[in-house]
Amino acid sequence: MLHVVLFQPEIPHNTGAIGRLCLATKARLHLIKPLGFSLDDKQLKRAGLDYWQKVDVCVWDTWEALAAEMPAGVACYFIECQGARTYWDADLTAKEIYLVFGPETRGIPPTVIHPEHCLRIPMQGTRSLNLATAAGIVLYEALRQRTLAGIMP
Repeated sequence: MLHVVLFQPEIPHNTGAIGRLCLATKARLHLIKPLGFSLDDKQLKRAGLDYWQKVDVCVWDTWEALAAEMPAGVACYFIECQGARTYWDADLTAKEIYLVFGPETRGIPPTVIHPEHCLRIPMQGTRSLNLATAAGIVLYEALRQRTLAGIMP
C-alpha cells in the first residue's frame, strides 16, 4: 500500500487536493499534528470536493506515534530539496511505502528526516513546488513503477 504522510501541513487546500490524489491512487493519507487548519475547514472540503469523506485518512499526534506503528523494515522516503537522489531513482515497489512531505513553509525538521532516505524533485528556477504538486509527482511515479512491476494499487 502507498502512504502519503503530511508532517504538520499548514494550508488546507493543499491537504484537500492531496486527499483527492490519495483517493485516486488508493493511498492512505496520514496527517501529523499540529495542523495549520481544522479538518472541518471549508477550504479543505472545497479542495477535496465531495470526495473528502471517502479519503482513507489517519491523524497522528506526533511523528513518533506514526513511526511506532509502521511495520519493521518498511520503505519510508522523505521528499525534500536537499535529497541526494531524485525520486525516480528510488525503488517505489515495496509492499508498503511511506512518502513523507513537510509543511509548506519550512520542510521536514532534521530530527525527523533520515538523509539516506531523502529524495528530491529536480527543479530549476524555483526553490520549491506547491505541496500538492510535489505529492502528485512522487505518488504517480510510485504508481507507475508499481504498475510496471505488476503490483496493482
